[in-house]
Amino acid sequence: MQYPDFQFLSSQLAQVAQGCYAFGIFEQNDTTPETTHLAGLPFYNDVVVPLIQEAQFTGKQGTTATANCLPTRGKVILVGLGKQEAIDEEAIRQAASTVYRTCAQLHSPSVAIHFMALLNDKTYLKAFAEGIFLSTYLDERFKSKKDTKTTYLKKIDLLHVVEDHPTIQLAQKITTGANLARDLVNAPANHVTPSMLAQTATELAQKYHLELNILEKEDCARLGMGAYLSVTQGSSEPPKFIHLCYKPKSMAQPSSKIALIGKGVTFDCGGLNLKTGNAQIELMKFDMAGAAAVLGTAEAIGAIQPNKEVHFIIAATENMINGSATKPGDVVTASNGKTIEIDNTDAEGRLTLADALVYAEKLGVDAIVDLATLTGAMVVALGTRIAGIFGTDPKLMNSLMAASPRTGEKIWQMPLEESYLKSMDSIIADMRNTGNKKGGGSITAALFLKQFVEKTAWAHLDIAGTVWKEQPCAYHNAGATGFGVRLLVDWLLNS
Repeated sequence: MQYPDFQFLSSQLAQVAQGCYAFGIFEQNDTTPETTHLAGLPFYNDVVVPLIQEAQFTGKQGTTATANCLPTRGKVILVGLGKQEAIDEEAIRQAASTVYRTCAQLHSPSVAIHFMALLNDKTYLKAFAEGIFLSTYLDERFKSKKDTKTTYLKKIDLLHVVEDHPTIQLAQKITTGANLARDLVNAPANHVTPSMLAQTATELAQKYHLELNILEKEDCARLGMGAYLSVTQGSSEPPKFIHLCYKPKSMAQPSSKIALIGKGVTFDCGGLNLKTGNAQIELMKFDMAGAAAVLGTAEAIGAIQPNKEVHFIIAATENMINGSATKPGDVVTASNGKTIEIDNTDAEGRLTLADALVYAEKLGVDAIVDLATLTGAMVVALGTRIAGIFGTDPKLMNSLMAASPRTGEKIWQMPLEESYLKSMDSIIADMRNTGNKKGGGSITAALFLKQFVEKTAWAHLDIAGTVWKEQPCAYHNAGATGFGVRLLVDWLLNS
């Protein structure tokens, strides 16, 4: 998909023959929207007022009403913004998506936008552009017949908005990263392999002049990464430990050094603890969504070039079955020397992350953040719209939490209940890789990861429920959401 072009116009109305006018309208009360800002339109009495009455349009968030506008040969779209006191970036982002999808339904290649003075606020302008760019996403790579009937937006005129192309460009760089993550998660596991993730990292390194180090299986063995390598044993696909690094080009010292780690299990059958029943083995291509978010963030950071040093780390592998596959009851040794009894081969993501965390801490970074589709327990706890966040450093946690409402990517702080760690005691090893079978699975998984970070500020995002949508919602089609990219980029730029 091509992103539409934005233009800033000072005129009250643009020439939109065969196009649309979209007006943002606040909800005033239960029956009447706030329309005083539209009263000066030449077609207000003839088009807008009858449309409001006929459609019983109140301005409620997410609602629309449309009508032909014969004087201009275009169409009018009224977009509900909800209550003025409740307006925020996410409401603007969703309103932009409503505009985009409505124009597509009306086969309109252009639209003139009038959202009162809202879009003169840089935060709202950025959110509006993000909503548009995210809504353009369409994945037809694996279809033999493409959509040739729908007319998609090519031009957006912003009326009475101060010219601000840098904000539009920033939104485009961020959403390009999110859309890369969606591409990676949507693609099938016979396309996205560990080697393909490594190739994607290589392309990003070349595009943005990033540093890249890809460790092969033998390299990982020399570093003692027994936890990670135990997951790789059942696959015919070679594992790839990916370390991509952005360093500022300026001579000044970076303001901070950050490591981002993404779980990169490109397909997870569960190993010898094979996924059955409602475990959705057919969707386990999305078990690398943490890695996709990290690579999507690398795409955005490479384009934006902030004054931060950022390391992007992925221990990529499949979790499959063959004669060499790790068996329940096996004991493996992680790169920090801890021994782990494999209680369940389907608790594999934490094993790959364990060695990645040890590796990241040795880089001498100020903070480590990992993202992983780690536990089904997180879906039970928070559903499909909210990710759980665990961590050891309040300042780090609070800064990540602050990025959440700005991006609309919701996270909720979860407890690290230390007493639950005892449930992972092993008779023959330092610990088992799973804990209490009766509940608290996302907490024990986070506690497991905590054993592999000694001193560095660390946060863990369990994104299991948020990376995939069965049905379209807001600015997401069904399928991959790219969750985490916008959250991480916002955090990196504003912390």
